[in-house]
Amino acid sequence: MLINSFLFLKKYFSYNISFDCLKLKSLKFIISFVVVSTYFSPVYAKDIYVATNGSDNSSGTIKNPFATLLRAQMEARKYPNEKLNILVRQGVYYLDKTLVFTEKDSRKKEKELTIVPYKNEIVTIKGSRKIPLHWTRVKELFNAKFTNSNLIFDQMFVNGELMQMARYPNYQKGKLPFGGAGADAISAARVKKWNNPRGGYLHAMQASMWGGFSFLITSKKGDSELNLEGGWQNNRPSTIHQQYRFVENIYEELDTLNEWYFDKHLQMLYLKTNQDLSKALIEVPQLETLIEIKGTENNPVKNLVIKGLIFSHTLRTFMKNREPLLRSDWTIYRKGALTIEGAENLKIENCVFSEMGANAIVYSNYNRNNLLSGSHIFNCGSNAIVFVGDPHAVRSPSFQYNDFVAFDKIDKKVGPIGKNFPAACTVYDNLIHDIGQVEKQTAGVQISMSQDIKISHNTIYDVPRAGININEGTWGGHVIAFNDVFNTVLETGDHGAFNSWGRDRFWHPKRDLMDTLVAKHPELIFLDAVKPTLLFNNRFRCDNGWDIDLDDGSSNYIIKNNVCLNGGLKLREGFNRIVENNIILNNSFHPHVWFKNSTDVFKHNILGAVYFPIRVNDWGKDVDSNFFNDEISLQNVKVFGVDQNSLAGDALYMDVQNGDYRLKKSSKAFDIGFKNFEMEFGVVSANLKSKSKKVTLPKLLPLIWKEDATYDFLGVTVKNLTTLAERSATGMAGETGVLVLQIKENSLLMPALKPNDVIIEMSGYLINNIKDLISARLNSQSKKTTLLKVFRDQKENDITVNLK
Repeated sequence: MLINSFLFLKKYFSYNISFDCLKLKSLKFIISFVVVSTYFSPVYAKDIYVATNGSDNSSGTIKNPFATLLRAQMEARKYPNEKLNILVRQGVYYLDKTLVFTEKDSRKKEKELTIVPYKNEIVTIKGSRKIPLHWTRVKELFNAKFTNSNLIFDQMFVNGELMQMARYPNYQKGKLPFGGAGADAISAARVKKWNNPRGGYLHAMQASMWGGFSFLITSKKGDSELNLEGGWQNNRPSTIHQQYRFVENIYEELDTLNEWYFDKHLQMLYLKTNQDLSKALIEVPQLETLIEIKGTENNPVKNLVIKGLIFSHTLRTFMKNREPLLRSDWTIYRKGALTIEGAENLKIENCVFSEMGANAIVYSNYNRNNLLSGSHIFNCGSNAIVFVGDPHAVRSPSFQYNDFVAFDKIDKKVGPIGKNFPAACTVYDNLIHDIGQVEKQTAGVQISMSQDIKISHNTIYDVPRAGININEGTWGGHVIAFNDVFNTVLETGDHGAFNSWGRDRFWHPKRDLMDTLVAKHPELIFLDAVKPTLLFNNRFRCDNGWDIDLDDGSSNYIIKNNVCLNGGLKLREGFNRIVENNIILNNSFHPHVWFKNSTDVFKHNILGAVYFPIRVNDWGKDVDSNFFNDEISLQNVKVFGVDQNSLAGDALYMDVQNGDYRLKKSSKAFDIGFKNFEMEFGVVSANLKSKSKKVTLPKLLPLIWKEDATYDFLGVTVKNLTTLAERSATGMAGETGVLVLQIKENSLLMPALKPNDVIIEMSGYLINNIKDLISARLNSQSKKTTLLKVFRDQKENDITVNLK
């Protein structure tokens, strides 16, 4: 490299440079030039080619490419000291087995190995197998005899379209949960119709809607019951939901188009369709993992780049999802389309992950300085991205909600044991949506037993539960910034667009014992959450829970410069949460069961409603200098003994229609210390921006509720009951309550409510006017149903209504 630099000098100056001349010239300048040019000289890469029409017996050149990535990988191992590109020509590559990279593939940073399409050609890696079949047709039901008994029939794609296993109720796209559910899915009457349901599955929501369960049907019990195995997919055991359930892989339920059933005993495949199957491409996934990075802390796989590839068709793994995480609602299965364990400086860039049966990408145990960027992840059965460390790195771990290690047995050292967990990894500029299509306790990004994970500029939407979830406090330091997260908690409940738990060493399921413990031993509080987790400059929207939900014990958070569009911000018991300079539209602050001396701070925020505290007697270190939508809300908050220096009024947003919630210069909110911040959220690359759905911006609640005006409430036209005539028509004793005028056919409250009803109570809150009704609704944000008390037919009636 040094000689090359001198040759460069010779060519550049067009005259010979002798070593004698170097003595006479500015030696300092020449040496500096040589050093700089040496540092920035291009490192030339060796190229290895792969093509669908290649041969693994060839040389791997562009004219004689290899046929498989495995062969290219073996060739690359011959050149550990050269920068290498594996250039993949366009086409679909079906893997016979998982492609595994080990420490043998590890390289120095400047000698990285890159797997990338040749000249941006479209390259797809699939874990499925094409199966040629000879079909027999009877009307719309096709059948084909199959002879390869080794094939797994878990999913089937016809011409790229996912077919549904024969199921009840039939699949309806967009219907939540599960694409359709029925209380009678395993009723005695239905089970009687099934000759041999063995091998079928029951899927159901958890009773409290905290995720889902799945069961394998092992046999019939008598004539009308089932023997089931499973139900371990949720770490908060309960009965299954009585309404939200469905069954699949049962022959007698093969009754609608695009359903299929495989009879394993007869080796017969049945498909109900009106498509022409004579030339159809039939693909059946066979692999859980397409690429596995398999190193260790002592021998990691280093400096591998995977770029521009499309990954598709992996098996569902819901029956393997049974490893409990630390006292959260979660279980996990540590496999994904890309399974990464023991990696450093691994880059996954500009890839596509779609039609995955389970997780897309799993970072398990030791991972350092890895980057996932510019990628599109959608149509996945489980999580998009998982970071999960080794439980053996956790001091005094507990796994079930009700478990607890006694104080005298707790390991009281700070932080983790060893380094066998993900840390210092980045997820940047990724588009994630339509995940959790099979499993419901899932997230766009799930973090557990990890540290210093940075999640920034991602767009996440259309998910059954959280967009981003932090499982516990071990070990903090995460940065969640500039993300756009919306359409979340679509199929579950009691959760948030951002959700966290903190059931760490100090936490106890019995609150009185925990209060005593932390008061006597406050040193326990930050043994696990050793670094603060930062949430800043994000935009969240959750219509079925909270925008930001810090649940049980979540501690050591700094939450700043976020926009909450609908669900508000909840802080359940925890310590040292600093919440400053956030905008909470159409909702407010939900403090729940705070500790004494929590040191929590809530300042300089803009709020759309009154606070909604639950069992809060001690209001932390400082709750003040906030800005409220109206004076009544502010005065109601001051009753709690907080916000004595707060103000109320019109915040004067710059451009509500286009989501610019920065304040105009004349806003009084600046007087309480609020500062404008950047309003750029989500993905940054033009390609992903063009593909991304846009968040629905809310219509802001009015600053002043007009006494006689009509308003919409969940599809019901309502007004304050204010006149003698309205009293007479309804039979009310006074001019109070909210009068129902009209109900839209698609309203959630149809047919429970009727015109001329008067709503006088909701969720235990007295309703004197529409503002009370809206406040009660905001405080019921996470509920699936609630109780309304209405005055009808000269008497009070209790009515349970749906809120989702």
